Amino acid sequence: MPVRLHPDVVATDTDDGTVLLNERTGRYWQLNATGGHVLRQLLDGHEATRIAAEVADRHRIDHRRAELDVAAVIEQLRTAQLVIA
Repeated sequence: MPVRLHPDVVATDTDDGTVLLNERTGRYWQLNATGGHVLRQLLDGHEATRIAAEVADRHRIDHRRAELDVAAVIEQLRTAQLVIA
């Protein structure tokens, strides 16, 4: 399922990850480098399983752990209404 930023949200990459701003509420969220990578991959249309496999390989962690972590990032982005899926 394609993911896009909520219309009120803008994202800016930083040296440490990604900052998201909801322009309607004025609230900021900070993602670390891995969270920012997950978000960019989602916005580029990649599936969560593919992103998790890449994260697992890049960071040399268990694939199941990466799947759970990527799912948690996606759920937090949805719950905060930063993305629309």
